[in-house]
Amino acid sequence: MTQRQQRRWGTAVVAGLVAGVWAGAATGCAGPGNAAEDARAADPVETLRRAADALVAAGSSKARTSMEMATGGTRVTIRGEGVYDYRRQLGQLKVVLPQDPAGVSEHRPIVELLAPGALFMKNRGAGVPADKWVRVDTATLSDGNLVTGGATDPYAAAEVLRGTRTATYVGRGRLAGTDVRHFRGTADLAVAAKGASAGGRDSLGAAAKGFATARVPFDVYLDDEGRIRKVRHRFTFVNGRRKEAVAVASTTLLYDFGAPVDVRLPVPGDIYAGRIAEE
Repeated sequence: MTQRQQRRWGTAVVAGLVAGVWAGAATGCAGPGNAAEDARAADPVETLRRAADALVAAGSSKARTSMEMATGGTRVTIRGEGVYDYRRQLGQLKVVLPQDPAGVSEHRPIVELLAPGALFMKNRGAGVPADKWVRVDTATLSDGNLVTGGATDPYAAAEVLRGTRTATYVGRGRLAGTDVRHFRGTADLAVAAKGASAGGRDSLGAAAKGFATARVPFDVYLDDEGRIRKVRHRFTFVNGRRKEAVAVASTTLLYDFGAPVDVRLPVPGDIYAGRIAEE
């Protein structure tokens, strides 16, 4: 697939997955911290910039994702679930698209494979044969695939925090039975791109240029090993159809660290290289 086709495909994905509206719920779990915890969180900016490294040390995890976007009084939910290998930066998610107003699912779940610099999608529709994958170069997407696929790559979500500019420690709490520390702050995508891994640098750089603003407010919950248990970003995305800025909330939950991950990328013969139909 040529770079022009990839960009056109990225536009089609955005039109199909983003131009509606997404929903992702988040639950608060912050509580007042004691003096020892306040001391541990004395430098929240540096703590958050190292959060992606803590995931690499953990090796892998399971993940749940959700996205939320509201425009014109309409709200739609896209949810994903799967596994991720942080050392190889490979993951697999099953993304479930929203039902229509009558409660009927319009699409089969989309299988997404996440790799450094690439997104592979199956069951996307848009004229793609059911047994074929579509490969997208994430650096050609205006959002670096933080939004396009309907689920933020878990490691990319962590690497956004490498660009943390300001952060405050909110306090301790519990999330799904785990003690966590709650931080709130703002990251800069351009700074994140400079500090990112080789596999994520170009994609985050594209997002820094393509979003309406490179500043990303976030809430993040870390366990006592510094691993992200939950992160919620609020991106300002430009709708590809109407060219208006829309607030998009992306929530990623990470759990079951050390879970086995077996991700096999498609061979060239399984990748669709034909024309992508506009939806």
